[in-house]
Amino acid sequence: MSDGNSIDATPRDLWWFRKNVPCLDACPVKTDAGRYVQLIAEGRLAEAYRVARSPNPIASICGRACGAPCEDACRRGKIDAPVTIRALKRFLTEQFGPEALSTKGVREMIAGPSGGSTTPGHLGTLAARIDTEKRVAVVGAGPAGLACANDLALMGYSVTVFEAMEHAGGMLRYGIPAYRLPRDVIDCQVREIEDLGVEFRYSTPLKAGFGVRELKDQGYEAIFLAVGASRGRAVPIEGSDADGVIKAIDYLLNINRGYRVPLGGKVVVIGGGLVAIDAARTAVRALVPGLVMSEEEEQSVAAGTMRVALDAAREAARRGALEVTVASLESGAEMPAMKSAQGREELDIARDEGVTFLPGWGPKRVIIRDGHAVGIELVKCVKVFDDAGRFRPQFDDNDKRVVDADAVILAIGQAPDLSFVTPEDGVTVTPAGTLKIDPVTLETGIAGVFAGGDAAFPPSLLITCAQHGKVAARGIDAYLRGKPLGQPRMHVTIEELPTDTYKMVDQYEQKHRDIPLVPLSRRTGITEVESTFTADDAREQAERCLYCHIHPIYDGAKCILCNRCVDICPEHCLHFTLAGEIADQERVASVMEEAQVRSAFLYDEAKCIRCGLCATRCPTSAITMERFQFEETAG
Repeated sequence: MSDGNSIDATPRDLWWFRKNVPCLDACPVKTDAGRYVQLIAEGRLAEAYRVARSPNPIASICGRACGAPCEDACRRGKIDAPVTIRALKRFLTEQFGPEALSTKGVREMIAGPSGGSTTPGHLGTLAARIDTEKRVAVVGAGPAGLACANDLALMGYSVTVFEAMEHAGGMLRYGIPAYRLPRDVIDCQVREIEDLGVEFRYSTPLKAGFGVRELKDQGYEAIFLAVGASRGRAVPIEGSDADGVIKAIDYLLNINRGYRVPLGGKVVVIGGGLVAIDAARTAVRALVPGLVMSEEEEQSVAAGTMRVALDAAREAARRGALEVTVASLESGAEMPAMKSAQGREELDIARDEGVTFLPGWGPKRVIIRDGHAVGIELVKCVKVFDDAGRFRPQFDDNDKRVVDADAVILAIGQAPDLSFVTPEDGVTVTPAGTLKIDPVTLETGIAGVFAGGDAAFPPSLLITCAQHGKVAARGIDAYLRGKPLGQPRMHVTIEELPTDTYKMVDQYEQKHRDIPLVPLSRRTGITEVESTFTADDAREQAERCLYCHIHPIYDGAKCILCNRCVDICPEHCLHFTLAGEIADQERVASVMEEAQVRSAFLYDEAKCIRCGLCATRCPTSAITMERFQFEETAG
């Protein structure tokens, strides 16, 4: 960029190249998504799975239900639409993941012929386990607990997971609907962790008389508290305690445990996040009052015994007899669900399934008749946040509306259940209702007691919770070894690609994003809405990747300033200038002096589409196309 007299330009170091693989940089566990997408495009599927799985203990789960911050960061999304990274991960896990193979087969496949990596988070680390009898307790079998248990087991520790519910998964199982995340996928992922030697104790919640102190008394030398946000927040409005008003978390917990929750024909959901969308889409699947299908009932549908009832219900929905409405304080663009790639797609799917949205409306009061909710009064929200960015809604009391409702579902946030914490434990609970921790090690104020996930942070993406578990595992390992927590190390491999054969896939810039969806007519109960790619479709989608790992690299000693690279660049992202015209002379001077040149080659990475024409056109090979590969290992 130029201000008329000088040009903004910055010398690039290796860290810049790492930061400019945006999908990798955005992933909380640092999965090199672009790399495994590129390997899919090249047909190297087993290797692609190793890249996708190595840093992520819940890769199969993430292939179905991850919020996909990698897709939000994807450079292709700045042009048209992001690469289908999450769906491509699912494509890989369905072929090579625990849901497809025996755990032994997966481990051998990941380890490869050389025995694999020795980085925690890689299944190949089993060959490098330390010899220890030290015991660690993990409380909660959600994404944070599973990731922590996985990595600690790979390090060689004896790990026991205490789970309050009857099965593992936490809010993965009891909060996310089965049509988004099948339960057998969770079970396969958990069995993979069990096979590492991790013990799971179900229906064993922490409570009075069995808490942090008692775990220590049982000989656990470190504890990781990873209880999920299983308590819904109340809305302080008139009528919120009436029959027919239910918190979204309670509704989803009941549905996902197999209980039926009668809602009636008209349902209003209050909230604008993914939990609200999940509740609304689950309510749509109730179809008729009291009908929510279990797995057994879903099987009977396949046999045709309930098909007539379902067809009748769908016809009723088309005629408006069944209504599910989502009202949110935020405008359509501000809704929390809009902040992630998956959330935006879930909104579109929900609309297709018949959910109606009322953005910009907040709850005023629940209308009650004979003790039961019959509607809700909404008031127009003109502003959600104040000028300082704080949540402070403002309403126009002259603009109200009433929506009929047989049930009102409140999805305005959730919090962890920390009722097990006692003063004797010494663990501090913050005013926000979470556990106070060291932000680096995740250790609480009590030595050897760590916390993460929703127990210590605001509710976040499941992959972020998995990151908390991995960070906690490193913190626990450092604590038990009596050593300071080391920083992760980055390893960089640079490969020069042959200019004479380098090319991108034909018409890659014209390929469109696509995720296979089950037709509306077949979406019943727990039937998955998404399906998986065929091999050809996966390759087609992977070929949309812009290969952010590859950059044109310039050697000024070979350049003859012919300007051919600039002339041929289709995106106009290359430029030559005199060194004296660059604004930041202090930063540029040392580079220019070392290279003994007075001109600078300017490259706008954001515009580059990696076509390689600049390198092909260069008569002196001053420009080469080079691939940068990054691997992060524990310190």
